[in-house]
Amino acid sequence: MKLLEVKAESRLSQILIGEKLENLTNYITDRKCIIITDTQVNKIYNKNFPSGIPVIEIGLGEKNKTMQTLETIFDSFIWNEADRSTLVVAIGGGIVCDVAGFASSVFMRGMPFGFVSTTLLSQVDASVGGKNGVNFSGYKNMIGVFNQPEFVICDTDMLRTLDIREYKAGFSEIIKAGAIKNPGLFYFCEENAEQALNFDTDILSQMIYESVMVKAKVVEADEKEKGERRLLNFGHTFAHAIEKMTGILHGEAVSIGMVIAAKVSEKMEMISEHETNRLIKVLQAYGLPVIPPIDLVELFSAMRKDKKREGESIHLVLLESIGKAVTHKISFTQLEQIVNDLRSNFR
Repeated sequence: MKLLEVKAESRLSQILIGEKLENLTNYITDRKCIIITDTQVNKIYNKNFPSGIPVIEIGLGEKNKTMQTLETIFDSFIWNEADRSTLVVAIGGGIVCDVAGFASSVFMRGMPFGFVSTTLLSQVDASVGGKNGVNFSGYKNMIGVFNQPEFVICDTDMLRTLDIREYKAGFSEIIKAGAIKNPGLFYFCEENAEQALNFDTDILSQMIYESVMVKAKVVEADEKEKGERRLLNFGHTFAHAIEKMTGILHGEAVSIGMVIAAKVSEKMEMISEHETNRLIKVLQAYGLPVIPPIDLVELFSAMRKDKKREGESIHLVLLESIGKAVTHKISFTQLEQIVNDLRSNFR
């Protein structure tokens, strides 16, 4: 097992890579506890949950990341007589972790919580860093808080029960971490696609560790996303719009979003065509999409509602090289022109 610590303002958070679900009781100690999970995880792993702990089950998919789901959770908290000392443990992917983290952060003005992350995407991204929230009126993570979990258990054995498409989608965030901050990780992804897709535990643990290390350093420097943490949004400004309009998986949308962002970087003469092609090839090696499923003009229109918008401008993360990202505040007028110029690249 590998241990990483995120030393943020709100709390010291331990990331346990290679720890097992069966050892969850070691982190609960003698506290009252409530588990939040989804229907699929509950069906597969309920027998491995610690006995005697109430389980709150929510539905699958983004459609359950809502205020209505929060109301159901709050009712269950009250029914189970939860208080500020009750530990909430989310066992699931990014949606479960986001919802449970938010619910824990606001109920009675805050309860401790931890995660057992069951998807690759959540192990390297959603469960790490302290962003918790729900969607509102169809827009992702519009309502949320910054608050760190006490612990995150990343059990790589649990990844074997994932749908293969969902498993592949998680590699987009690993590749992103390499693209923005760690050229060595990016190269490692290029060289080990076959082993990673075949669930090689050593390869996976190394990828997860390096990805979380990137995120941990960024979060420690900028927990509330006022500067450097914006780099973690590489590809996401485009991805959120794609995801909302098409319903494809988050990781798939991030893959496409990174390609668009790289091509924008290339258009602005920040990176070479060779570097853009490296990104495209490694994403394709993991079976990830690189072509937008919608016209870029439609995509641009949806991006205007992104929560990172500031007036008539938006903070866009671009690449100066593989392993070095920067944030540009770019006007919608300029971005619209670049997007129009890029349309022919994706036909």
